[in-house]
Amino acid sequence: MSSASEPPRLEKENPKEKDFRNPGLRGVRTTTLFRAVNPELFIKPNKPVMAFGLVTLSLCVAYIGYLHATQENKKDLYEAIDSEGNSYMRRRTSKWE
Repeated sequence: MSSASEPPRLEKENPKEKDFRNPGLRGVRTTTLFRAVNPELFIKPNKPVMAFGLVTLSLCVAYIGYLHATQENKKDLYEAIDSEGNSYMRRRTSKWE
C-alpha cells in the first residue's frame, strides 16, 4: 500500500538531439498524403531554382507587356486602298472629330 499513497514521480526527459535537427514541420510525424499535397512545407529552399524561376516569370510578364504595348499601337492602323488600287497603312480617325 505504500506505493498507492506516494505521489507518482515525474521524471524530466531531456530533449532528444534528433528533435533539434529538423526544425519546423520537417520534424513532425505526418502522413505521406499530407507530404505529397504540401511539399513546400518539407522541401528545403533551393536558391538557384528560385532565381531561375523569378527571372523566367519576370521575362514572361515583360513579354506579355511588350505584346500588349505593340498591339495597342497596331490597333489604330488599318490597310486602306486608294482609288488607283494601291494599298497603304492608315491611322484610324473618328467620325466625330
